Amino acid sequence: MTGAVEAARVRKSWSKVTDAAPDRAELERLVSAAGRVADHSSLRPWRLIELRGKDRERLGTAIHKAEGKKGASTKPQRAPLLVAVVASYRKSKVPRWEQEAVASGVAHTLSLLLDDEGWGVFWRTGDYTRAKAVAKAHGLKKDEELLGWLYIGGKPERSRPTRVKTIDARKHLSRMPR
Repeated sequence: MTGAVEAARVRKSWSKVTDAAPDRAELERLVSAAGRVADHSSLRPWRLIELRGKDRERLGTAIHKAEGKKGASTKPQRAPLLVAVVASYRKSKVPRWEQEAVASGVAHTLSLLLDDEGWGVFWRTGDYTRAKAVAKAHGLKKDEELLGWLYIGGKPERSRPTRVKTIDARKHLSRMPR
Protein backbone atom coordinates (compact mmCIF):
# COMPACT_ATOMS: atom_id res chain seq x y z
CA MET A 1 0.00 0.00 0.00
CA THR A 2 1.24 3.47 -0.86
CA GLY A 3 0.74 6.77 0.93
CA ALA A 4 -2.45 8.76 0.38
CA VAL A 5 -0.79 11.49 -1.70
CA GLU A 6 0.86 8.99 -4.02
CA ALA A 7 -2.35 6.94 -4.32
CA ALA A 8 -4.26 10.08 -5.36
CA ARG A 9 -1.48 11.27 -7.67
CA VAL A 10 -1.31 8.07 -9.73
CA ARG A 11 -5.01 7.14 -9.74
CA LYS A 12 -6.56 6.61 -13.14
CA SER A 13 -9.77 5.21 -14.52
CA TRP A 14 -9.58 1.72 -16.01
CA SER A 15 -12.28 1.59 -18.69
CA LYS A 16 -11.39 -2.03 -19.43
CA VAL A 17 -10.97 -4.50 -16.60
CA THR A 18 -10.52 -8.26 -16.30
CA ASP A 19 -12.97 -10.73 -14.76
CA ALA A 20 -11.17 -10.74 -11.41
CA ALA A 21 -12.81 -8.80 -8.58
CA PRO A 22 -12.37 -8.27 -4.85
CA ASP A 23 -14.36 -10.63 -2.68
CA ARG A 24 -16.99 -9.50 -0.18
CA ALA A 25 -14.57 -9.44 2.77
CA GLU A 26 -12.07 -7.22 0.94
CA LEU A 27 -14.84 -4.94 -0.27
CA GLU A 28 -16.20 -4.59 3.28
CA ARG A 29 -12.74 -3.71 4.60
CA LEU A 30 -12.32 -0.97 1.99
CA VAL A 31 -15.87 0.38 2.44
CA SER A 32 -15.23 0.63 6.18
CA ALA A 33 -12.22 2.84 5.48
CA ALA A 34 -13.95 4.87 2.73
CA GLY A 35 -16.81 5.65 5.09
CA ARG A 36 -14.47 7.82 7.17
CA VAL A 37 -14.89 10.83 4.85
CA ALA A 38 -15.77 14.20 6.38
CA ASP A 39 -19.45 14.03 7.27
CA HIS A 40 -21.22 17.00 8.87
CA SER A 41 -23.23 15.73 11.89
CA SER A 42 -22.06 12.16 11.15
CA LEU A 43 -25.25 11.45 9.21
CA ARG A 44 -23.71 8.78 6.98
CA PRO A 45 -26.10 9.82 4.16
CA TRP A 46 -25.01 7.12 1.77
CA ARG A 47 -25.18 3.44 1.07
CA LEU A 48 -23.54 1.17 -1.45
CA ILE A 49 -25.15 -1.71 -3.33
CA GLU A 50 -22.97 -4.59 -4.53
CA LEU A 51 -23.94 -6.00 -7.96
CA ARG A 52 -22.42 -9.25 -9.21
CA GLY A 53 -23.53 -11.95 -11.63
CA LYS A 54 -27.27 -11.87 -12.42
CA ASP A 55 -27.64 -8.49 -10.64
CA ARG A 56 -25.78 -6.93 -13.56
CA GLU A 57 -28.21 -8.52 -16.04
CA ARG A 58 -31.18 -7.14 -14.07
CA LEU A 59 -29.55 -3.70 -14.13
CA GLY A 60 -29.04 -4.00 -17.90
CA THR A 61 -32.76 -4.72 -18.33
CA ALA A 62 -33.67 -1.72 -16.15
CA ILE A 63 -31.34 0.57 -18.13
CA HIS A 64 -32.93 -0.46 -21.42
CA LYS A 65 -36.41 -0.04 -19.94
CA ALA A 66 -35.43 3.49 -18.84
CA GLU A 67 -34.24 4.20 -22.39
CA GLY A 68 -37.46 2.82 -23.90
CA LYS A 69 -35.71 -0.22 -25.35
CA LYS A 70 -36.35 -3.95 -25.12
CA GLY A 71 -33.82 -6.47 -23.86
CA ALA A 72 -30.85 -5.61 -21.71
CA SER A 73 -28.01 -3.14 -21.97
CA THR A 74 -24.57 -4.75 -21.96
CA LYS A 75 -23.01 -1.80 -20.08
CA PRO A 76 -23.22 -3.53 -16.67
CA GLN A 77 -21.35 -6.52 -18.12
CA ARG A 78 -18.17 -4.47 -18.60
CA ALA A 79 -16.93 -5.34 -15.11
CA PRO A 80 -17.49 -8.32 -12.80
CA LEU A 81 -18.39 -6.09 -9.85
CA LEU A 82 -20.42 -2.91 -9.80
CA VAL A 83 -20.97 -0.86 -6.67
CA ALA A 84 -23.98 1.44 -6.89
CA VAL A 85 -23.44 4.70 -5.01
CA VAL A 86 -26.61 5.95 -3.34
CA ALA A 87 -27.17 9.28 -1.63
CA SER A 88 -29.45 8.38 1.25
CA TYR A 89 -30.70 11.75 2.49
CA ARG A 90 -31.42 12.23 6.20
CA LYS A 91 -33.71 14.79 7.80
CA SER A 92 -31.26 17.27 9.23
CA LYS A 93 -30.06 20.84 9.28
CA VAL A 94 -27.38 19.58 6.85
CA PRO A 95 -28.55 20.49 3.31
CA ARG A 96 -29.11 17.83 0.65
CA TRP A 97 -26.22 19.04 -1.50
CA GLU A 98 -23.84 18.52 1.42
CA GLN A 99 -25.20 15.04 2.07
CA GLU A 100 -24.75 14.21 -1.62
CA ALA A 101 -21.17 15.50 -1.40
CA VAL A 102 -20.53 13.01 1.42
CA ALA A 103 -21.86 10.13 -0.69
CA SER A 104 -19.67 11.25 -3.59
CA GLY A 105 -16.70 11.50 -1.23
CA VAL A 106 -17.23 7.92 -0.09
CA ALA A 107 -17.35 6.76 -3.71
CA HIS A 108 -14.17 8.62 -4.63
CA THR A 109 -12.32 7.43 -1.54
CA LEU A 110 -13.41 3.86 -2.24
CA SER A 111 -12.14 4.17 -5.82
CA LEU A 112 -8.76 5.41 -4.53
CA LEU A 113 -8.52 2.54 -2.06
CA LEU A 114 -9.47 -0.04 -4.68
CA ASP A 115 -6.92 1.37 -7.13
CA ASP A 116 -4.26 1.37 -4.45
CA GLU A 117 -5.03 -2.30 -3.69
CA GLY A 118 -4.46 -3.18 -7.36
CA TRP A 119 -8.03 -3.15 -8.71
CA GLY A 120 -9.12 -1.36 -11.85
CA VAL A 121 -11.99 1.06 -11.25
CA PHE A 122 -14.04 3.46 -13.33
CA TRP A 123 -17.05 5.59 -12.45
CA ARG A 124 -20.14 5.41 -14.66
CA THR A 125 -23.15 7.70 -14.65
CA GLY A 126 -25.86 8.51 -17.15
CA ASP A 127 -29.33 9.98 -17.46
CA TYR A 128 -30.77 6.62 -16.45
CA THR A 129 -29.34 6.97 -12.91
CA ARG A 130 -32.47 9.00 -12.13
CA ALA A 131 -34.89 6.73 -14.01
CA LYS A 132 -37.69 5.01 -12.09
CA ALA A 133 -36.92 1.59 -13.58
CA VAL A 134 -33.29 1.81 -12.46
CA ALA A 135 -34.24 3.12 -8.99
CA LYS A 136 -36.72 0.25 -8.60
CA ALA A 137 -34.12 -2.33 -9.65
CA HIS A 138 -31.85 -1.03 -6.86
CA GLY A 139 -34.64 -0.93 -4.28
CA LEU A 140 -34.16 2.78 -3.65
CA LYS A 141 -36.30 4.41 -1.00
CA LYS A 142 -38.17 7.72 -1.23
CA ASP A 143 -35.28 9.84 0.07
CA GLU A 144 -32.56 8.18 -2.00
CA GLU A 145 -30.92 8.92 -5.34
CA LEU A 146 -28.53 6.84 -7.38
CA LEU A 147 -25.34 8.79 -8.14
CA GLY A 148 -23.72 6.18 -10.38
CA TRP A 149 -21.69 3.00 -10.22
CA LEU A 150 -18.10 2.09 -9.60
CA TYR A 151 -17.15 -0.61 -12.13
CA ILE A 152 -14.49 -2.81 -10.55
CA GLY A 153 -12.29 -5.57 -11.92
CA GLY A 154 -8.73 -6.65 -12.38
CA LYS A 155 -6.21 -4.35 -14.03
CA PRO A 156 -5.30 -5.79 -17.43
CA GLU A 157 -1.69 -6.23 -18.42
CA ARG A 158 -0.60 -3.37 -20.65
CA SER A 159 1.89 -3.72 -23.46
CA ARG A 160 3.25 -0.24 -22.74
CA PRO A 161 3.26 1.84 -19.57
CA THR A 162 0.62 4.53 -19.28
CA ARG A 163 1.54 8.09 -18.45
CA VAL A 164 -0.02 9.78 -15.45
CA LYS A 165 -1.27 13.24 -16.38
CA THR A 166 -0.11 15.75 -13.83
CA ILE A 167 -2.38 18.48 -12.53
CA ASP A 168 -1.03 22.02 -12.51
CA ALA A 169 -2.28 23.16 -9.11
CA ARG A 170 -1.53 26.79 -9.97
CA LYS A 171 -4.39 26.75 -12.48
CA HIS A 172 -6.89 25.60 -9.87
CA LEU A 173 -5.67 27.17 -6.63
CA SER A 174 -6.11 30.85 -5.95
CA ARG A 175 -6.43 33.29 -3.08
CA MET A 176 -9.59 35.05 -2.00
CA PRO A 177 -9.89 38.46 -3.69
CA ARG A 178 -9.37 41.56 -1.56
